[in-house]
Amino acid sequence: MSVLSRLFSRKDPREIARSAYDRIVALGRDPYWYLDGQVEDSVDGRFEAVTMVLAAVLLRLENDDADPKVRQFSVFLAELFVDDMDGQLRQNGVGDLIVGKHIGKMMSALGGRLGAFREALASGDGAQLGQALRRNLYRDAPVEESAVSASADHLSALYARLRTVPAEAVMQGAF
Repeated sequence: MSVLSRLFSRKDPREIARSAYDRIVALGRDPYWYLDGQVEDSVDGRFEAVTMVLAAVLLRLENDDADPKVRQFSVFLAELFVDDMDGQLRQNGVGDLIVGKHIGKMMSALGGRLGAFREALASGDGAQLGQALRRNLYRDAPVEESAVSASADHLSALYARLRTVPAEAVMQGAF
């Protein structure tokens, strides 16, 4: 690295969210979702699992979003998600002209998941969470009730654990 590039380079401020985002992806790739939960192990299935875990983390952070630092961190997480999905699309051969349209749909999907899981997780109603999972995680594809129940239990446990973790620890990826 040259002297000039070291002087003029700026660190990406979103990198403070990298550990948490990497943890979210790792949790979304947990074999449990694909084995017991019967989530399709495909690009779409992995997208849905990662989006679901990201939504749970963002919902946890909402509890502390009066703190501007937490609110900004949530934005950084969403931006890292967009960057990651952009890279995944390009790697899978989606051209520049269409990437933006796909990213818009993905962000809309994240917003939908936030709404669906916010209500279902807050209610503690397993049936409501199961419906939200069928609609979002499984995209209304036929799936065994035992798989939906397994995913609902796993997501509920993750969210319950997240709620016991201080926001600072969540922001460090320690959840």
